[in-house]
Amino acid sequence: MATCDECGKHENMPYQCRRCGNTFCAEHRLPENHDCPGLNEWNDPSGVFDSGFDDTVQKRGGGSSSAGVRERVFGTGGLLGYFRGNMTYVFLGAMWLTFLLQYVVGFLLTGTFNPIVFSRNPVWEAIFVLSPGHIEYVWTWITSIFAHGGFTHIAFNSIALYFFGPVVEQYLDTKRFTGLFFGAGIVAGLAQVVSTLLTVGPFGAGVVGASGAIMGILGVLTVLNPNLKVYLYFIIPMPLWLLTFGFAAFSIIAGFGVAGGSGLVGGNVAHLAHLGGLLVGLAYGVRVKGRVGVPSSLRFGRGGGGMGGPGGPGGPGRRP
Repeated sequence: MATCDECGKHENMPYQCRRCGNTFCAEHRLPENHDCPGLNEWNDPSGVFDSGFDDTVQKRGGGSSSAGVRERVFGTGGLLGYFRGNMTYVFLGAMWLTFLLQYVVGFLLTGTFNPIVFSRNPVWEAIFVLSPGHIEYVWTWITSIFAHGGFTHIAFNSIALYFFGPVVEQYLDTKRFTGLFFGAGIVAGLAQVVSTLLTVGPFGAGVVGASGAIMGILGVLTVLNPNLKVYLYFIIPMPLWLLTFGFAAFSIIAGFGVAGGSGLVGGNVAHLAHLGGLLVGLAYGVRVKGRVGVPSSLRFGRGGGGMGGPGGPGGPGRRP
């Protein structure tokens, strides 16, 4: 038994596409039904009909086929083909690399590895922190997603992304998953700093962390399969919808200062960023539901058994 690379359906008699090499069910076996990269070459003589002995076959005007270039770069086996289906791990690597750079840059600027010291450096903050006083620093809309406030912060976010990310990426496809990650992360960060700007002012705490993006991923998965069983802290079993909306309710209460918080940020956790990312995920989940396969369990690797994910990400935290 194999899994269809397009819809995730388990197939006893799978089909392997001769053009892209992926495995599909009967419904998606035809190239036009799984957006096969090889379709781009059917109008390109050098891609289909060329025997390989004549490299002079080109499009009119002497230029090489743009479709062929796209296939060699982005297609299966192409230069960037590895990233197809693996953006979760790319994001994980980027998070840890950015976390390392936070300390390297902090040491170069302050001569210490103390995060409390270098997090107060304006240059360091301008690189890594989305701040209510400098929302116009648009690069921090991205860098703040990968930066984190400490080892525990990045560790919990990494665990959540590792469990939930590959599942959602498999069912959305890499392009839509990447857009979801950045879209939810950016909206989450901006929601937090704008609320801080309106209530505390430009000198309020900034925000770092991938939790808004991860909450977006969790929101999509909740819409696709609300009854998916997960384990809170790896111990307490519960349906995904209960975990998601329970966490959302806590974020709303804490975000408005009712439960142990100061202003709109309870403790050191940016609750409105969580809520903003989750809303993006829920909205996108509603949009794609019915157009993508729905997971029945969390599976890792071919033929792997179901495994419950962790109970929600940590952070995006305020800067120390």
